[in-house]
Amino acid sequence: MTGPLAGRVALVTGGARGIGLAIARALGKAGARLVIADNGTGIGGEGADPAPARDAAKELGGVPYTESVASPASAKAAVELARAEFGGLDILVNNAAILRDGFVFKADPRDWEAVIRNNLSAAFYCIGAATPLMREQAKAKRGARENQGEYRWGRIFNIVSTAGFYGNYGQAAYASAKAGLMGLTRVTALDMARSNATCNAIAPFAHTRVTETIQPANPAQAAYKERALKIDAGPVGELAVRLSLPAGDGITGQLFGVRGRELFVFSQSRPAGRTTAGDPAALAPHFAPLETDLEAFNTEPEI
Repeated sequence: MTGPLAGRVALVTGGARGIGLAIARALGKAGARLVIADNGTGIGGEGADPAPARDAAKELGGVPYTESVASPASAKAAVELARAEFGGLDILVNNAAILRDGFVFKADPRDWEAVIRNNLSAAFYCIGAATPLMREQAKAKRGARENQGEYRWGRIFNIVSTAGFYGNYGQAAYASAKAGLMGLTRVTALDMARSNATCNAIAPFAHTRVTETIQPANPAQAAYKERALKIDAGPVGELAVRLSLPAGDGITGQLFGVRGRELFVFSQSRPAGRTTAGDPAALAPHFAPLETDLEAFNTEPEI
């Protein structure tokens, strides 16, 4: 393999379609060897089909992993496949997700549990399986010749959503899982800093199966959906490549957004105001507006 990521090995969950496939294509084009982990489930987590992962792996010259990674054993097996096939694992992309919406006063607890397991716990399981290997590679100075004596190939990306910090109607489970991924991103970045491995979150704006399912609750959300369906997922993969290059060393614990040619870095929750009066109303100038992510980003994208 040739390219700026030659020698790197990447595992992309949910890598056979949508955002995951765009990321896998970008990493593969840059020279990374690929494990495409995708069990081919429907958007709600029903059923399974090994064909998408096999097709994507064939297209990109990688290997497929067709089991769900939503268990510790299967996540470990996916990481072990990367080691067995390519000798290690340097880039982990936690992208696999399902969607089961329902207002909080109607939601089925079983849907909540399925979404949390697939969208949040699976990422934790994959990180738990990958990070010991990355720490081992750091001690062995994997790729040291290209990186001046230190292992700096470790990259972890958690694909999140603006729904996780803005909220959206009926998305309690999905938003909670994506918000949880941001906390997992911060802790992973801290825990892996001594091993020179980074962890960042990326919130994509692009045409995917998820945007196709948006049911607008008002005209602003309808306009958002119309715009979102025009945005290609390719720039999300391009950001993952940029952060995987040596220039990405030290960029860790951040929350990025990608919308076409636009790149955002989001602020993270810190005190916005302070009072000693004990009166919450005194902090009203600092309150966050009650708006959905669809309303907050209802502007024309740069594509």
